[in-house]
Amino acid sequence: MSFACVTCDPALCTGCQVCEFACAMAKTSSFDLELARIRTARPEPELVISITCRMCPSPPCVAACPRNALSQDPAKGIILLNKALCSGCGWCIEACEFGAISMDIRTKSVVICDLCPELPQPRCVELCPRQALSLATTSQVATRNRDRAAQRQLLETASKAPK
Repeated sequence: MSFACVTCDPALCTGCQVCEFACAMAKTSSFDLELARIRTARPEPELVISITCRMCPSPPCVAACPRNALSQDPAKGIILLNKALCSGCGWCIEACEFGAISMDIRTKSVVICDLCPELPQPRCVELCPRQALSLATTSQVATRNRDRAAQRQLLETASKAPK
């Protein structure tokens, strides 16, 4: 099963970090970016993306936790944290392929996106000034990317046609 998660359109993302500030404020009532559940990354000089939990179907973070502090909501795929069980060992952070989990050094427990269940939509999605963020499944993102690639190919082919 594929779960919806916050996805970033790199063609629209400018790296402004509004998503990080919005998340930190929504979750901690502060602008402490270390406690945001979303991160802005620049893997290439021309590429900026925001990264958050992918709601993996078989999450390696849950499997890696030696104290069973993490579990997955079977309906939405959200990774749930039992803070009383979390020892702050960081194995879940190491297991996450996307770098979507971080440590709150003050509480010695992890922080991970929960899609802001108390709100109509995640605060980062709501406040992104370029609408670069959306809730989508991996198959929806793949379809969007294929459609864009096909459009680019058509435009390129049309521009090379004899006139």
